[in-house]
Amino acid sequence: MSAGLVLGSRHEAPQRTGDQTSYVPTEPSAVPVDCPEKMHETAKTVGFYLPMTQLLKVRSPESGLTVWICTNQDGKLFYQANRSDDEENWVEGKTALFLSDVIRQDDGYFAKAADGNTFFVNDQRLEVVRKGKRETTTVEPE
Repeated sequence: MSAGLVLGSRHEAPQRTGDQTSYVPTEPSAVPVDCPEKMHETAKTVGFYLPMTQLLKVRSPESGLTVWICTNQDGKLFYQANRSDDEENWVEGKTALFLSDVIRQDDGYFAKAADGNTFFVNDQRLEVVRKGKRETTTVEPE
């Protein structure tokens, strides 16, 4: 190959294939989802700013337990678990548990209750440690 051919090939315009003016849509923005009204009521009762939006909602097919991770406008994270989808049967401390000191941890969220029980949840599992005994439950995103 001659030096002229090598130098000349550097200056050739690249060949275009297909339509170079194709429209590429931007990703749709996620519409915030409010957390359950009963969760808002509990948060307000214990003194937290509203409204709260949902970051994660999962359900255990085995137990019927639903868990929400929500945040307020200040960025504080909250954990809510409830054994009933029916808000009429939602009783904080009996069928429901609200925790306010949630932290992001690894690939999910971690919360600790006043009694020392801990909760870790992500979009695949819920791990609960009660009195040193760990229970892991498979969950599905909703």
